[in-house]
Amino acid sequence: MNLHRLIQAGQLPARVAVVIASRPCEGVELARQAKLDVHIVSFKKAGDAADYSDQITARLTEAGVELVVMAGFLSMWKIPPQFAGRVINIHPALLPSFGGHGMYGIRVHQAILQAGCKVSGCTVHFVTNEYDRGPIILQRTVEVLEDDTPETLADRVFEQECIALPAVVALAAAGRLRIEGNRVRVLEARGET
Repeated sequence: MNLHRLIQAGQLPARVAVVIASRPCEGVELARQAKLDVHIVSFKKAGDAADYSDQITARLTEAGVELVVMAGFLSMWKIPPQFAGRVINIHPALLPSFGGHGMYGIRVHQAILQAGCKVSGCTVHFVTNEYDRGPIILQRTVEVLEDDTPETLADRVFEQECIALPAVVALAAAGRLRIEGNRVRVLEARGET
C-alpha cells in the first residue's frame, strides 16, 4: 500500500498492474479496498510447484507486468527466464545474514536480537530461485537498541523498508539498475554528468 500511495500522489513513476497473494491476508483486503486487481493463487490448491508457478506467471503476463515486487510473498514461485532480473524483494534484515527459507517477519528480528547484533536493517534484492540469495540492490540500517524487543526493532526496520522499496522501484523504472554477476550497479541518471 506504501507503493500504491506514492504512485497515487505522483511521487513514484509506476503503476500496480496486479496484486497476487498466496492466501487471504490483510494486504489482500487493503488492495481490494484500493480497487486494485487482486488474485489469490493458492499453493495448497495448485497441483504441484510447477503448476503454482505457471499460474502466477500467467497472471503477471496477462497484466503486462514489467517489474515484480515480492513484498511479503512467502511461497516459492519458480521464476521463469522471461522474468529473470525483473523480480525484487524486500527482506527485514541485512542480507546475506538472517535470510533463507523460514526467515521472515518477527522470526528475523528475534534471531537478530538473540545473536546480539548492534545494527540491523532491510535489504532490497533481485530475486532468484533460491530464498534471499539474489544480488543486493539497496540496504538501509537501524541501530539495535539495548531495550529492543522483536516488535520495536521490526517497527524501526519497517520504517526503512517504506523508504528503500520505493527508491528501488524508482531506480528500476528509470532503467538505472544493472546486474553484474552477483552485484548490482546503479547507473547514473540520464542527463547527469
